[in-house]
Amino acid sequence: MGMVVLLVFLGVFAVVALLLIAGGSTASQEAKQVIASLDTALANETPEIREQIVNLRKSESFSAIPWLDRKLVNLELGPRLRNLLSQSELKWSVGGLLTSCILFFVAPAYIVYLRSGSVLLALVVGLALGLSPFGWVLYKRGQRFNKFQQGLPEALDLMVSGLRAGNSLIAAMGLVARECPDPVGTEFRVCFDEQNYGLELTAALESLLNRVPLQDLRIVATAITIQKESGGNLAEVLDKTSHVIRERFRLKRQVSVHTAQGRMTGWILTILPIVLGFGLWMVNPTMMSILWKTPIGVKLLWTAAGMILVGGLIINKIVKMDV
Repeated sequence: MGMVVLLVFLGVFAVVALLLIAGGSTASQEAKQVIASLDTALANETPEIREQIVNLRKSESFSAIPWLDRKLVNLELGPRLRNLLSQSELKWSVGGLLTSCILFFVAPAYIVYLRSGSVLLALVVGLALGLSPFGWVLYKRGQRFNKFQQGLPEALDLMVSGLRAGNSLIAAMGLVARECPDPVGTEFRVCFDEQNYGLELTAALESLLNRVPLQDLRIVATAITIQKESGGNLAEVLDKTSHVIRERFRLKRQVSVHTAQGRMTGWILTILPIVLGFGLWMVNPTMMSILWKTPIGVKLLWTAAGMILVGGLIINKIVKMDV
């Protein structure tokens, strides 16, 4: 049985590897065609060729596999996943993310089905592990946003110092881009470059908010926009904004301390039945298999899963407070 599982896994891996190799060769040929077109366009530039250059620069590839790239473009799923990967700062492609989710779903689900013979259990395990790459992306995205929030008050203080020293707002943003570490410095550098390349300051700030959709940054962008339209002391506004953000951090930490016991209770009550059931299945598979081999057992499993999910959501709603 173990040999069969190993052969199936190697077969799936080989098929995916061949598809990626074929897609990579196709992508390299397309890249060579693009370079040749650009060389020809630069040698003999006409209005039609100039439009072709613009279209080539705007084109994006979401996967090395051509048919998967077309599907992602048609479903409008590629740009959203690309934005999510960019926010998490992972060097993955959209096609690579989807392929990882499929592999993490198929292989464990097939192994569990061979061991237990239950389609329901195989689907549950496959879905849980198949969503793990997407969950990792969301985890890295949340970490990066938290790091940005922690570095934002220092960046605002640096901007305030630059404004009070007589620099312009754009020069103060350039100072933040040079002095602040990633991700604050990286994102402000992109905003600074977009404004230098001719984009309006409001549009550059909107692009920054699309990349980092945080409430604190939205407050800063709103303050800058209002000052640009109506005037006022921007240094004082940003100074007070930095103070408000620091107070929000302090209040968040205080709330987190008071709700730590409730959050730990929610995690334990949610994970304990699953771990206990898995442990009992490892000790006595015959007894536990009754839950997914009999109709009443399947109903009990669905009821237990629903109650665990509802209980976890209720506890999360109680301990989660917006500050």
